[in-house]
This record gives sequence, structure tokens and C-alpha cells, in this order.
Amino acid sequence: MVENIEIVEGCRLPVHMRGSPNDWSDWPLAEVLKTLMVEPQHLHLYLKKPLNPSDAEKVVSNPTQQVKIYYVHYIDYNKRLDEWVTLDRMKVEKIQMPSNAASHGQSVTQLTNSTNISKNELQEDSNPSTNKRKKKNPPNLNNLSRVQSQPVLSHSSSFSVLLNSELKPGDSDLIEKEENTNASQPSEITKADIHINENSNQSTGLPRPTGSMVQVVHEDVLTRIKNIQTIYLGKHLIEPWYFAPYPQELSQCPIVYICEYCLKFMKSMKCLERHRQKCKLYHPPGNEIYRKHPLSFFEVDGRKNKTYTQNLCLLAKLFLDHKFLHYDTDAFLFYILTEYDSNGFHIVGYFSKEKESSEDYNVACILTLPPYQRLGYGKVLIEFSYELSKIEGKTGTPEKPLSDLGLLCYRRYWSITILDVLINLKQKESDQDKAQISIQELSEVTSIKKEDIVSTLQHLNIITYYKGQYVIVLDNNLVENHIQAMKKRKIRIDPKLLHWTPKDWSKHKY
Repeated sequence: MVENIEIVEGCRLPVHMRGSPNDWSDWPLAEVLKTLMVEPQHLHLYLKKPLNPSDAEKVVSNPTQQVKIYYVHYIDYNKRLDEWVTLDRMKVEKIQMPSNAASHGQSVTQLTNSTNISKNELQEDSNPSTNKRKKKNPPNLNNLSRVQSQPVLSHSSSFSVLLNSELKPGDSDLIEKEENTNASQPSEITKADIHINENSNQSTGLPRPTGSMVQVVHEDVLTRIKNIQTIYLGKHLIEPWYFAPYPQELSQCPIVYICEYCLKFMKSMKCLERHRQKCKLYHPPGNEIYRKHPLSFFEVDGRKNKTYTQNLCLLAKLFLDHKFLHYDTDAFLFYILTEYDSNGFHIVGYFSKEKESSEDYNVACILTLPPYQRLGYGKVLIEFSYELSKIEGKTGTPEKPLSDLGLLCYRRYWSITILDVLINLKQKESDQDKAQISIQELSEVTSIKKEDIVSTLQHLNIITYYKGQYVIVLDNNLVENHIQAMKKRKIRIDPKLLHWTPKDWSKHKY
């Protein structure tokens, strides 16, 4: 009966996720977004995972027969994992057809909501540790009004900074009781401040009308499917994560070639070679405002360099899903991070910011290109954005929503920066002058917005109500881990090498 079932767009069924060729244990539920018939010789352009040996043998024996492939989205997984698959990676016997499939007379399970076979359910039995992680429920923010015994925590409140070793034996028990009490009844600042970041990746109402790449509200099937299979940039072949509105003819090319200096896109290596003979750029257009071997930053005005910045936004869209392309770049500045050598300045990543932001955004869009990820460049981009804010004399925050990877990177940066200030403050204290600091003072020192500081302190779980006042308690292990992390963080921005003067854009026309 399975052979008679036709897999159509919109149906759902377990699909073997790409991974180790010999690991066939991961079968998350996936939705079929598109089907396509391709020639056998073109299969390698779509499939990132080798064919099952039996299916590969069929292709070899029938070199002229077209092969049907399916573009699938794994339910509860990020869209960057979407891919083309063949029939051998599907459990057709567990298919769930779309509701309108009943009219075709197919006797199969009707499609219900995605909770029927979710990622968590499929892994729950094989991962007993999952249940352990679910023991603690998130605090109910609706119960905040019940807290009467604790004073409201304000941004001007001063905190005593304590180490665990400074607490008396009975004090730690008192703190635990306070924390347990507050777990179900958190202080008012939790609701007022922390929600800004915890829900930053969720859509709330209409998108802002500004931003180089603003929030997506609607998407169709076309934009859910990656249209570019591979790009060639500099020395790297990179697999894109998401759809980007490049010209349609480029979607037929197995590789899209991009000049790493001007970011112009081409359909063949020969076109790129001819272009490089004519292109005189060996660095991003604009002003170099920072250099410390081997890194350099360039400031590019979106009005003066429209073609470059529009091509940059197109390139970024391949790796950013939660934003859509905005071609009006006049109101934005772009800061390009490069690695330089004898051949030129090679783009590593970038961030953009509005020339004028009423919401104190110091980043509109931020991206580290995949070949340079997990090397610390994300923190460099974030640190640089805050150094600019310090020169401006402002506090800043990234434009919401953040991507999942963006939120993690910002969380790490905020945590390590705030801990560094607190630990240094603690080390400088004396018997007469105990370590104390307020959220306002933390914000002034770091240029991090107060709401982000509060959410980070809550995330680190180091702020608590103790003996009638709020205190910051630093665990000895936390301090040691931070010191070790700082030793490994070799790439830092040196403010002395930053040559930049902010403009008053209210007096300038874009």
C-alpha cells in the first residue's frame, strides 16, 4: 500500500536528517514544501548527503531516467537545516497528508498540528536527560503584583557585590530560601525589563517601518525554499541557509560567484575572472577607521555606496531568515570587518546601524559569514558597535528581533562584559570601601542598555534579594570560568586604534 501513496507538497512525514551517513537514528517530522524532477547528472547540485547505495545503483543503471526529489522543512528546527532529499530518506508509511488530500481518495492519516510528532516527542524516549531539564518551570510573570515584602528594584539601586566565600554558613541557606520564594514571585523588574530580550525573536505586531533589514510578517512557499545552492566568495565555497532575492536566472546556476571586494554577483568563474581584471577594488569602499593586524574596519555610507551596500544586504539575506531585504540604504551606515593580507582586505562580517535611531539601536543588522564563525569574530563585531556607542556618549542595543544565533552571541558578550566589570570592581575593593554598583553605573561603563543588563543579570542568576536588599553574589566557579574565558579571548578591540568621529545626522541630508 505504501507504494501507491503519492508524496505531495504540504504533507508531513519522518525524514532522516542530514548527518553521519551511517547514523540512521534521527528521524524528525518534516513538511514537504516542493517536489522536483531532475536529471541524474544534476543530482549532486541539490543533494548534500550521498545517495543510499541501492538508490545510487538504480541511478547508474538508468542514467536517462529523471529522479524525483523533495524539499523538506524539519518541524521545530531552524530553516537553515531545510534541504532536498530523496525517497530513501523518508518513512512513507507514517505520512500525514494535507487535509484537502482526502478528496483524492487517499486512505492515510490526516494532517494535524505539528505537535503530533514533534522533535521533542521523537527524542524523548531516547534522551532521558530531557526530562531532567524540564523540571524547572519558567516563572509566572502574572503573579508579580503579589510581591509585597520586597522593594521595587530600580535602575539607580546600588548592589553590594559579594563572593560565595564571604557568606556565613547560615547566609547561603537564607539566600536559597529567598530564591525559592522568588521563583514563583519574581520582582517587578523581571516583567518590566527582561521580556524585551527573552521574546526578542518573536513577532509582536507590525514590523518597524525602518531598518536595513526589518521583520518578516508574511512569507510564501517560494521564499521558504533556498534558491541559491552554493556561492563562491574569495577562497570559500559556502552553502547558503535561506532564500535571497537574487535574479531568477542565478537560481539555475550550480554556483553563484561573488567578487569579495565589490560583492557583484556573476554566474560563472569565467565572468568572475574577467570582472577581477577590471575591478579596481581591493577593500570595501568607504573610510578605514580601525586597523590592528590582521583585522580592519571600514565605514561605508549607504547613500554614497548604494550598489555595494545593496549587494551586501543581498549576501546577508542568504544567512539571515528573520529579516527581509530593504533596498533603501540611504539612512544607514555599514561597518565592514575584514582580514587583510598582501592580496587585499577580505570580508569577514559586518553590522549596519541607522544614522538616526529614536530607539537607541546601535545595530540594525549583524552577520559573521559562515567560514569565519566560531572564531570570536561575532564578539568583535558586537564589541566594536559598543565602542562606537561609547564615543557617541550613548547606550545602545541591537534592533529586535535577533536571530537565534544572534541572541546567543549577544548573551555571551553581555555576560562576559558585565562579569568583567563586577569582578574587577570586587578586586579593587577595600575594607573601608566595599564593592557597590548600580545598573545605571553598569550601563554607563559598558554602554549596554539598562534593560539588557537586567536581563543578563537574571540570566546569570547572580542577583538576589538578601537580608532586606538586592545583592550580586558571584560564585567562585563562575569567577574562575570567566577568568579562563578571558584568557582564551585573544581578539579584542583596542579603543586607541579607533579613529572615528560621530556626525550629527540631524544636520545632514542623507
